[in-house]
Amino acid sequence: MTELRIEHWTMPGAELGAENPLPSLERDVDLHQVEVSAALPADMRENISYGHVPNILPYTMQDGYTRQRKPMTFKVAVLENDILRAVFLLEYGGRLWSLLHKPTGRDLLRVNPVFQPANLALRNAWFSGGVEWNIGTIGHTPLTCSPMFAARIEGDDGVPILRLYEWERMRQVPFQIDFFLPDGSPVLFVYVRIVNPHSHDVPMYWWSNIAVPETPDTRVLVPAESAYRFDYGRTLEILPVPQFDGVDRTYSTQTRRAIDYFFPIPDERRPWIAALDGTGKGLAQFSTRRLRGRKLFLWGTGRGGTRWQNFLSEPGYPYIEIQAGLARTQLEHLRMPAGAEWSWLEGYGLVETDSAAAHGSDWGQARQAVEQGIKQLIAPDEFDAIYEQYRTVAERPPAEMLHHGTGWGTLERKRRARSGEANFAPASMPFEDAALGEQQQAWLTLLETGNFPDSDPQIPPLSFMVQTEWRALLEESLKNSGQNWAAWCHVGVMRYHAGDKEAARAAWEQSLAQQENAWALRNLAVDARSQQRFEEAANLVLRAHHLKPELRALTIETGNALIAAGRAQECLTMIEASADRAHGRIRLIETQAALAVGDLERAERILDSQFVVDDIREGDTTLTDLWQSLHEQKLSRAESRPIDEALRAQVRQDYPLPDHYNFKMLE
Repeated sequence: MTELRIEHWTMPGAELGAENPLPSLERDVDLHQVEVSAALPADMRENISYGHVPNILPYTMQDGYTRQRKPMTFKVAVLENDILRAVFLLEYGGRLWSLLHKPTGRDLLRVNPVFQPANLALRNAWFSGGVEWNIGTIGHTPLTCSPMFAARIEGDDGVPILRLYEWERMRQVPFQIDFFLPDGSPVLFVYVRIVNPHSHDVPMYWWSNIAVPETPDTRVLVPAESAYRFDYGRTLEILPVPQFDGVDRTYSTQTRRAIDYFFPIPDERRPWIAALDGTGKGLAQFSTRRLRGRKLFLWGTGRGGTRWQNFLSEPGYPYIEIQAGLARTQLEHLRMPAGAEWSWLEGYGLVETDSAAAHGSDWGQARQAVEQGIKQLIAPDEFDAIYEQYRTVAERPPAEMLHHGTGWGTLERKRRARSGEANFAPASMPFEDAALGEQQQAWLTLLETGNFPDSDPQIPPLSFMVQTEWRALLEESLKNSGQNWAAWCHVGVMRYHAGDKEAARAAWEQSLAQQENAWALRNLAVDARSQQRFEEAANLVLRAHHLKPELRALTIETGNALIAAGRAQECLTMIEASADRAHGRIRLIETQAALAVGDLERAERILDSQFVVDDIREGDTTLTDLWQSLHEQKLSRAESRPIDEALRAQVRQDYPLPDHYNFKMLE
């Protein structure tokens, strides 16, 4: 009999820490930028150019974690029948953490033995393992390290269903994910529903990212004859599958560097993807046709990829990701029409095939073996029928709430009710008052009283809003009472996000006129830096730092600003007085500043300490550049030689980058 229950999962983990109170006004370099080539299909070119966001507002950055682990207990939902046991991390994006096939004792997913955040998601913090549900915009979802609403739904014949749902704040859409596991079913069914409540189109993005174990005999199969390869450069190129350059690329360990392979599945083919071991067994994911995209991501076997694998987990737990999405590639957004509702059904289960066929040189025969294995799990017609039948179940309201998500959906419900607008979410997704918390309190006060609460400028802001309706409310409040430094600071963030930068600067200057505060000063510094007024930016952020010297995020921004302004010695002086000097990110800045002033001994001493940047960014080459620059300058001094290409080549040969600092994705 199928059961749904709440349990706890314990493992070593690093806590997320406090969220960053500095709004993300400018977006970092996007690793997924690509040149829109005329060789690409016209609709793909349009999708690649459409829907990009200027930053991750209204979300805050989650960069307060470390690599100091201790036993942590996670609240999980367990959905189980006699064949499968599925475990979900309710506090972390509803991640499907484990999918155990009970008859064989085999987990179909890569279960990370630790919880270790790292800087790969839109808000920074991300962790590897399990199945991640990505919605919103290109990249790992802003909800990946946030709680989800969880509820029990009564299915037909009393079979329990787990529902996860939330309000996605960038696109301002509600979505739900229903998981059901009928008695005796070898398939975990996943029903996804997204609702556009607006009278305008919304750019939409969805990818289900599935981590599976990587071994030398793991083969990824998919019903496609070609793949778009994206190697974190600027181009997409289409290549044959399974072999090119004389190598079968469906075996991930045949590739040295990090790669995305996007597989264009013909419209007439049923979309699926599978990762099979040498015995022909492994996880298969399949879906109805709306979820048309399939992808393989691999770190590669090079030193950088190996370092990343170990950085995200522990040695001995390599993984790859097989993924499924709405578009053909993850470089695209789709146009979701006004008032539309999109849904689809996914299936997850253990496929068993003839290993000789699945690993044979005949690609068509290999794919046929997997398709036959999926049919043994469930016939295609039966799968489609379950999808159609379930659409009415998906409308049912919860029978029992199991966990609360964030309070932002509740706040939006209240705003709409007060303004006379229709509710944005169907009855299947109730956003209860109990979810409201400290982050929503100031905005709730604005909604109910018409005034944004004043506050102590020493207290960091807890949250931000950029939604046009909230901006109108805040702007109106300032007409009634303009003596509010906090309201002016927030309205500046809203204006900046909307592209009205001159009005944003005026708001922040008004905020400072009301009350000297670090937040408006820092925001003005970001604006100055974006216009390459580096001296002005340094002066502004330095003033902010003097007001909040204990805020690590501000220390980091101040150090970077001083170096950009050519004031590296001043940066070193500031760091020497900082209580956070031992923090990896600040050690990195100290090394940069030491090299800038020519203090090679200091830079070498820091690098020799093998410090760790807890939130080193995917694709960031700073550590590589520092190592190279140090040895270029040392060799140039020792031999009185100019730093030219010949010297650089000698450094690369004689002073290879240590594994500890090697986070290259392109080697």
